[in-house]
Amino acid sequence: MPKLKDIKKVLVIGSGPIIIGQAAEFDYAGTQACRALKEEGLEVVLINSNPATIMTDVHVADRVYVEPISDEFIEKIIKRERPDSLLATLGGQVGLNMAMKLEEQGILDKYNVRLLGTQISAIKRGEDREMFKETMEKIHQPIPESTIVETIEAACDFGKEIGYPLIVRPAYTLGGTGGGIAENEEELIDIVQKGLGYSPIGQCLIERSIAGWKEIEYEVIRDAADNCITVCSMENFDPVGIHTGDSIVIAPAVTLTDREYQMLRTSALNIITELGITGGCNVQYALNPDSFEYCVIEVNPRVSRSSALASKATGYPIAKVATRIAIGYTLDEIINQVTGKTYACFEPALDYVVVKYPKWAFDKFVYAKRTLGTQMKATGEVMAIGTSFEQAIMKAVRSIELGVDSMNMKKYAKMSLDEIMEHLKVVDDERAFQVFEALKRGVTVEELHEKTMIDCWFLNKLLNLVHLEQWLADGTLTEQKYKLAKQYGYLDSTIERMSGQKCPMHQHAVYKMVDTCAGEFKAETPYFYSTYDEENEALQFMERTASGKKKVIVFGSGPIRIGQGIEFDYCSVHCVWTLKEMGYEAIICNNNPETVSTDFDTGDRLYFDPLTKEDVANIVQTEQPYGVVVQFGGQTAINLTRYLSDMGVKILGTTADDIDAAEDRERFDELLAKCNIPRPAGLTVMNTEEALAAAKQLGYPVLMRPSYVLGGQNMIIAHSDKDIVEYMAIIMSHMIENPVLIDKYMMGTEVEVDAICDGTDFLIPGIMEHVERAGIHSGDSISIYPAQNLNQKVTDTIVRYTGLLAKELHAVGLINIQYVVYNNEVYVIEVNPRSSRTVPYISKVTGIPMVDLATKIMLGETLKSLGYESGLYPSGDYVAVKVPVFSFEKLQDVDTMLGPEMKSTGECLGIGRTFEDALLKGLIAAGYDLKKEGGVLISVRDSDKQEIIPIADRFSRMGFELYGTSGTANVLNHNMIATNLVRKISEGEPNTITLLESGKIHYMISTSEKGRMPARDSVKMRRKSVERSICCLTAIDTASALSKILESGRSIDDVELVDITKI
Repeated sequence: MPKLKDIKKVLVIGSGPIIIGQAAEFDYAGTQACRALKEEGLEVVLINSNPATIMTDVHVADRVYVEPISDEFIEKIIKRERPDSLLATLGGQVGLNMAMKLEEQGILDKYNVRLLGTQISAIKRGEDREMFKETMEKIHQPIPESTIVETIEAACDFGKEIGYPLIVRPAYTLGGTGGGIAENEEELIDIVQKGLGYSPIGQCLIERSIAGWKEIEYEVIRDAADNCITVCSMENFDPVGIHTGDSIVIAPAVTLTDREYQMLRTSALNIITELGITGGCNVQYALNPDSFEYCVIEVNPRVSRSSALASKATGYPIAKVATRIAIGYTLDEIINQVTGKTYACFEPALDYVVVKYPKWAFDKFVYAKRTLGTQMKATGEVMAIGTSFEQAIMKAVRSIELGVDSMNMKKYAKMSLDEIMEHLKVVDDERAFQVFEALKRGVTVEELHEKTMIDCWFLNKLLNLVHLEQWLADGTLTEQKYKLAKQYGYLDSTIERMSGQKCPMHQHAVYKMVDTCAGEFKAETPYFYSTYDEENEALQFMERTASGKKKVIVFGSGPIRIGQGIEFDYCSVHCVWTLKEMGYEAIICNNNPETVSTDFDTGDRLYFDPLTKEDVANIVQTEQPYGVVVQFGGQTAINLTRYLSDMGVKILGTTADDIDAAEDRERFDELLAKCNIPRPAGLTVMNTEEALAAAKQLGYPVLMRPSYVLGGQNMIIAHSDKDIVEYMAIIMSHMIENPVLIDKYMMGTEVEVDAICDGTDFLIPGIMEHVERAGIHSGDSISIYPAQNLNQKVTDTIVRYTGLLAKELHAVGLINIQYVVYNNEVYVIEVNPRSSRTVPYISKVTGIPMVDLATKIMLGETLKSLGYESGLYPSGDYVAVKVPVFSFEKLQDVDTMLGPEMKSTGECLGIGRTFEDALLKGLIAAGYDLKKEGGVLISVRDSDKQEIIPIADRFSRMGFELYGTSGTANVLNHNMIATNLVRKISEGEPNTITLLESGKIHYMISTSEKGRMPARDSVKMRRKSVERSICCLTAIDTASALSKILESGRSIDDVELVDITKI
């Protein structure tokens, strides 16, 4: 039992939906925390609005509330459950801000709930800029010259006093939201104005820029008895000025002298002690490269993104240890579960190098601003482990799925040296590739260091790779050259391409263990990375612990990105749990440090390696598995299927050939014809001329997309020839191997089905219907279970088609099918023979463990043997509504208009007895501020003008003031709905922008024929609404649903709480 005797029931706050700046690392930390609390025999109550996570699984906590994370809902839960304590430091910034709010409003005192772990006073001193400054001054820790402002005038005065550039950091925000670097007064005014809006307390810190210094982080942990250790030091490849979430990060810090390392370590321990933090904490420093001068940049008094990285880099389970400390244990009482022998007070030692590489969404958002600064833009990250920096960076670059296998990027090879040096003046996501190209052209390390302030140590390491590549291309490819290239992390295929010769030999990878103690003790939890030498620790481990069980490898989904999120990790983890339960040995291969799948004790063995063909072949070579599972790792794992199958590896579930039949356009058309299932008419084209001819034949509007895509990447609806020309130009710039598909676009109701199949029977847990009509990506639509508006005939047709497709594709396991219902006819849009992003939420609301059943079926069970009938499962008592969440404020110049290309980073779930209640909860959870008064600005395209009339009328009757641009205002006034006319931006001031800035507008409804280009009026208007946090609806159906909710007059007080463990 815990040291604190009076704790019996703990409320844990999760971090909510995935947004940029707060991703899956909190699912991983929160899951570890809940498990640690349950191991201590405590009752755990959880609130988290994110349905895609393992954390909100019914196995993880005793009571699970998938409800909006707001003080009102938490108070309702506290009132019902009566927990005696609250753990908030594992829910990211959301959890911290909630704890502060509950404390300020006296809710914790009222219900006698104690806060576990780091206390409010310590959180305030870490987060409140003024108190942080005072604390640092008290213990003589240097911080950059700064001031705290609440007005724009005060900011300008400070700028005049100490000069530019200045860094702006809003208080209590996440991932650097609203911050930035101002080079002059004009930029300062712009950033501070936004920053004050984003800060919940209307406060910004303005500090002197120390851009160009090294950025170093320490992850430290402390208990209530004042024992402190540093778990890991980390160093950014980029100097200060780039958000650490957007930096390439190396652990342990590699360029520090021993004196610098000890100086910063001592400082970090002094800070955590003075703040009185109990649990994990992250301290960020700026270090002057030319002297021993340093500054404390910030302190995060909670488990953070860096803690997840430090945990995976060292094998030290920070979240678990922090949770045990929160309930009263000290570091010398907690056993390190990796070694099973040492205690948690041992500082980890590393005999390898770890590189974290961010994953950005710029390949999806062609027009987004790619420059990096103090505001985070990455959606996810990968981690690579190697015996040298060269090997680790090479592994990281090929894990990130940019289509490169080395530091060479084709577009930079084509540029002149002057162009490359010009590119290096601004920092963007491809900086490391630009630096590499400059080194190849003979620019010296010193010159590059001066230009970029990247440490010479890193530049010299990249230079080693340049020299190796030149040596490979020069003369015969000898065994000596080949072996050095393998040491540096090159794939055989890359070596052959660079030397233009066949490899003289083939060397298999060997695996080393991550054990937290640099090999001093034998580790009990096997966690491996590949390298090239003689000793294979994975084989030794298997010989030592041979169980005689059949082995199955589960391939994970790689970095989190838009279109392939945490849902696939949920599926991978469930698959592993089921394999273990069925008596198999489950082995995970993945490279994402933020996830539960890469936790040290999820699988029987973990390989932390890239998911490319050669890397995967090496793991298969060492493990010799009975079979492998690819259908839970999203497109990343599916893409390996054909290769593995050709190698003779047994694919469990749907075969490689059947997966191809669903993804290959012509084969899929034949299959549909055979089953007599209709689909929208479509054609396949390879170039612009063919595309224009096809569109003419089908008739506009048409839907265009590359074949083999994920998350609707690069999809658009084209309304004219001009759209097709613009689109084909973008596609042609990415080397085109697969054709482009052009379909007739149908404006019907979109319906989605996930089914579990065993080759003969199929089970549909539920049919989902989208609020927005077809043409908006399923990941960006509000999705309802069970479907509300389908008649019996349509429902029967959907069930029949699903059965036919499952049988015809010989699907074994999960399959996802999207239909469009148009004039009461059902058409198939697409079929994915794998798990999809809706599996976690449907599993939770129907109570059918979809992944568990699918895994058992892959191993030979049938639906009948598992006790299920074929067909559609009866609907439950609850309605569930999934609402997407976007991170537009982090991505400049991205048009927020929804379309066939996915843009959301995460999702929330609302569960209620009725559709209205569920939608109300879902919208609140997703951050919609449902005000009942104010102004509504409406500007819609011609095709939507008739449909907007009843919606505008509803707003008008509720007492909202309506504003519209010329065409829209004309139609509304004509229909007796009083609307104020507003000028468009191009028509001079006052216009839509001045109106949005006036604070009068609360909702904006904006749809346009064309979007995407940042220069267009409609795009500027939508971007302005993001900056001003105005609720902007870009689909008529969403606006209609939201107006009905407002009209119903229901509020938070009227809805009941739902504990999903009781469903």
